[in-house]
Order: sequence, then structure tokens, then C-alpha cells
Amino acid sequence: MIEDKKKNTPEKKNINKVVVMIPAYNEEETIGDVIRNIPRNCAREVNVLVVNDGSRDRTVEVSKEAGADRIFSHRTNLGLGTTFKDGIHEALNMGADIIVNIDADGQFNPQDIPGLLQPIIDHKADMVTCSRFKDPRLVPTMPLIKIIGNKFFAGLLNTFLHRRFTDTQCGFRAYSKEAALHLTLFGRFTYTQEVFIDLVKKKFKIVEVPCKVIGERNGKSRVVTNVLAYGLKVSLILIRSTRDYEPLKFFGLPGGIMVGLGVLSNIILFFRWLMISKVDPYLIVIYVNVFLIIVGTMLIVLGLLADMLDRNRQLQEEVLYRLKKSELPNG
Repeated sequence: MIEDKKKNTPEKKNINKVVVMIPAYNEEETIGDVIRNIPRNCAREVNVLVVNDGSRDRTVEVSKEAGADRIFSHRTNLGLGTTFKDGIHEALNMGADIIVNIDADGQFNPQDIPGLLQPIIDHKADMVTCSRFKDPRLVPTMPLIKIIGNKFFAGLLNTFLHRRFTDTQCGFRAYSKEAALHLTLFGRFTYTQEVFIDLVKKKFKIVEVPCKVIGERNGKSRVVTNVLAYGLKVSLILIRSTRDYEPLKFFGLPGGIMVGLGVLSNIILFFRWLMISKVDPYLIVIYVNVFLIIVGTMLIVLGLLADMLDRNRQLQEEVLYRLKKSELPNG
């Protein structure tokens, strides 16, 4: 028993303050238990921040009664992505060294929080995320469509990032202060995939820790209300991320293919003309090839311009990071 306790409890001396952030929208039935079960001995100071996204029930009152240290509220429901960004900002202003994000619906065990903290404390990770699928023994019971969807979206993200993550949809995560300060997010309704992309592209290390789901919302999700719509949102995030982080690949690759096809086809037709002194009936193909070469060249030039803008984006993000850091209570 003593050995297990040592294994699951981070060294307090290595971390001053942990802020456990709980995004919540109409979670009066479950948020109280989540707050009460958060371990307060995993750092010198552990604060609970509830980010209320315009709840119309007693979420705020229940959170106060359960012992939340701070409650930040939106007047109306703005979406999970906006709630997460505001929560990160508030947690940093509270002086967090590590920020833990956990769902308010009771799906995850707050007692697993020390396990998420340890890799960051050991300087082995900048972000630690719960994985529901890494350990086959802990895979939760869920509808087949959700399992397929999770694997599909993880596969898409892994292809883009050249990584091997097993669970990219889970919101139960821990972030180092530096990782949180560097986050630049735009999504309003979801953030889980965008965080992976943003931090991996900025060379932060992400580690997965297997955790068991202890509660289920009867197979329903407030984020994935429609699988097709959610898939479209994730695909849009990946397309935009490719455009922003790899502009030469996004514009230059299709442009190069178009130019290559146009030039190759024209070379073949040129040799045919040398042999038989005749272009017909392929005159229309020459026009198409010229179109491909012109459009492809324009895309390559656009890619070069976008690559130049990408450098400006990196400089602006560095300025934003320094600005956010300077505004923190401890500077």
C-alpha cells in the first residue's frame, strides 16, 4: 500500500500550485462530486476553477457548496472551445504551475490527477493526456460508432502530425505553465485536436497516460451531438492547420502536381507532333495543359507567400507569449 501511494503521489516539493479547471454547462447533478473528489495534496496548493459556460441550472451554486475556489462565468453559452481558452487564461492568472482540465460530468476519476501531473513534474512531458484506449483492459464500453469515430479522428491527426496517439478526443489533460502560455487556439466548439496540433508543431512533448472511465453519459456527448457534423469540424481544423503550419505543402504540392502534369502532357504531345506533324485531335488537351501550368504556378507562388506569412505568424505568437507571460501575477 505504501509503495502504491508513493507511485501515485507527485513530489510536492517540485510543484507549487496546481489549478484544476472544470468547464461546465448545466452539470448540477455531477460537478459537486467531481470537485469534492479532487485530491488537494498533490501540490503545495491546489485550487479548483469552474468555468461556467452560461449554465441555466444550479451548476454555480453546487460548485460553491462543493468547495470551488473560483468560478468564472459566461453570460451565455459560448461553446467548449471558448470556455477552454478562457479557463486557461484564468488559471494562469491564478498563478498555476500546472493546469489540469477535467470534465464536469463525472466520466473521469479525479484521483487520477496525480498520475497526469507526474510526467510534467519529472520534465518528461509538457502536456499529459488521458487515453481511454492505450490500455486494452481500460477501454470503456461505448457505442460502436463512437469507437470507430475516435479511431478515425485519431488516425487523421496521427497522419498529419506523424505521431501515434491513441486518444485525441479526451479532455482530461494536464498542461505545464509553458505549454499553456504558448497555446494559440481558434476553435469555438471544440479544442481537443487543435491543442495537439498547436503543441506538437511548437515542439512540445505530449505523453498519454491510460485512465479508466468511471462514469458514462448513456453513450451521449454534448460535444459530439452529430458524428458527421463533428467529423466536418475536425476535418476543417486539419485543413486550416495544414494551411497555417505547412503552407508550402498545402499550396505548393497541388501546384507542383498541376504544373508537372501540364508540362509532361505537353512534352508527350510535342514528341507526337515531331513524329506526325499533327496536333489534332488533342488541341483541347494543350489548352487544358496551359491552364494547369498557369494555375499550378500561381499556387506555388501563393505557397511561397504563405510561407513568408507563416514566419510572421511565428513571430507574432512569440510576441503574444511574452505579452501573456508579462501579465501574469508573478511576471
